[in-house]
Amino acid sequence: MESHNAGLRRVFVLVFCVAGIWAAYIYQGVLQETVSTKRFGPEKQRFEHLAFLNLAQSVVCLIWSYIMIKIWSNDGKSSSAPWWTYWSAGITNTIGPAMGIEALKYISYPAQVLAKSSKMIPVMLMGTLVYGIRYTIPEYICTLLVAGGVSAFALSKTSSKTISKLAHPNAPLGYGLCALNLAFDGFTNATQDSITARYPKTNAWNIMLGMNIWGTIYNMIFMFGWPNAIGYSAVQFCRQHPEAAFDILLYCVCGAVGQNFIFLTISRFGSLTNTTITTTRKFVSILVSSLIGGNPLSKLQWGSVSMVFSGLSYQIFLKWKKLKRTQKKRKST
Repeated sequence: MESHNAGLRRVFVLVFCVAGIWAAYIYQGVLQETVSTKRFGPEKQRFEHLAFLNLAQSVVCLIWSYIMIKIWSNDGKSSSAPWWTYWSAGITNTIGPAMGIEALKYISYPAQVLAKSSKMIPVMLMGTLVYGIRYTIPEYICTLLVAGGVSAFALSKTSSKTISKLAHPNAPLGYGLCALNLAFDGFTNATQDSITARYPKTNAWNIMLGMNIWGTIYNMIFMFGWPNAIGYSAVQFCRQHPEAAFDILLYCVCGAVGQNFIFLTISRFGSLTNTTITTTRKFVSILVSSLIGGNPLSKLQWGSVSMVFSGLSYQIFLKWKKLKRTQKKRKST
């Protein structure tokens, strides 16, 4: 009876995590698309300074992580990585997401989500060319499905309705910014892994705090470091259009809440479960954008989306099989 109740609690927590991640990030995607495409006020002005979202997100996540550490963390200060160790990862974590957000000026939100879902391509490419890593045939199949799907989507014709919503339609530039975003994310992830290896007792909130301290510093310098910096124009726009300011605030809160659920999922169910949830969330985000956001996709584009998520799903399955084999070996020894 006790084990049955424990199992029910575990299922309830998993459903809670799935609902939290989906709700937070799908709504954040809607807000991101709204801010990047909507025309505000009687003059029908666009919010051109999308990189400002990155600063706002850093500030909110910095405050959020500090509060969470004060409430939940029992670790002493000496057990976690010092804040200054995040300075290099903070640079790439500032530039990379800013490029991803700026890409929305040039390509649609579904295209951006699809392009950013192809993280395995640069990882495997760098692993093969730089480190000489040999991958299995199924892993190459996953990569080919993802690469083929993204390429087919990029080369397919985008509806005129979707193009008309973009500030400056330019597919090569938009996809190029997404590629740079993935490259910078790769360095950020590698640096974070290095920090947690050196300081094993560093928890997720410490990482979030350290990253966003530097993210806030760098973004503040970029946004307000000189008299005509774009931050002043962004703030002025938000003053003139409170609706835009409210959307940006909600966008940041969704990001902070979403990270909460991701940390909870990883701590309770592991990174593989989290990857599965976030991957399916991206597919639903594209569906929501197409049906509600007014970005109709052609049959060819839906086929491309299916190719990408088939590759990602197969990759998750391969990771699951590898995890099961590892667990079986540990039990046998």
